[in-house]
Amino acid sequence: MLVGKRMSHPVITISPETPIIEALNLMKREHIRRLPVIMDGKLVGIVSDKEIMNASPSGATSLSVWELNYLVSKILVKDIMTKEVITVQETDSLEKAARLMADNKIGGLPVMRNDQLVGIITETDLFKLFIELMGAREKGVRVTALISNESGTWAKIAQAIADAGGNFIAFGQFAGETPNNRMLTFKVSGLDIEKVKSLIAPLVEEIEDIRLSLGD
Repeated sequence: MLVGKRMSHPVITISPETPIIEALNLMKREHIRRLPVIMDGKLVGIVSDKEIMNASPSGATSLSVWELNYLVSKILVKDIMTKEVITVQETDSLEKAARLMADNKIGGLPVMRNDQLVGIITETDLFKLFIELMGAREKGVRVTALISNESGTWAKIAQAIADAGGNFIAFGQFAGETPNNRMLTFKVSGLDIEKVKSLIAPLVEEIEDIRLSLGD
């Protein structure tokens, strides 16, 4: 799946000349945590609620609260924004966006169409996708099992479930304990726990968890 299919758009932006108090109020009003900064139609930075909350005038500790508030009101977005912005293209994969966020410890990425801002993809968008991928809102038998990393292992499990009348809701693979195995998580409907267990037990190295998930 591509970033353009899951990004939020149209994206709310802000000018570098905007006071940070106005930027923070905008974030609260729109229930967002970051704003791309646009000047002359171009992306020039990004500012987050964390950056705004951490902003303070230097040498302010001896000032009165009124003086402090006055100085804070004079701080502009351009004074605190991140100028070297990490972006993705709308045609990039979602896993690339997730990797960039994880590697750089950031919670969102502006999405570009060539050099034009067209959206934003955030960790919340990825969490929603994960919920869908794992069928978290649907009822079924959820299994986590350690399987051999041999070719055809997935197919045998899928065939056994299908032959018994089960229907896959979700199917995912994760790194195993060694290079020789994988952690498999899936959810199926149409079969009870004991039936699923009996079908897959001969095909996996270990069933780590099996339960009825009500999708609530």
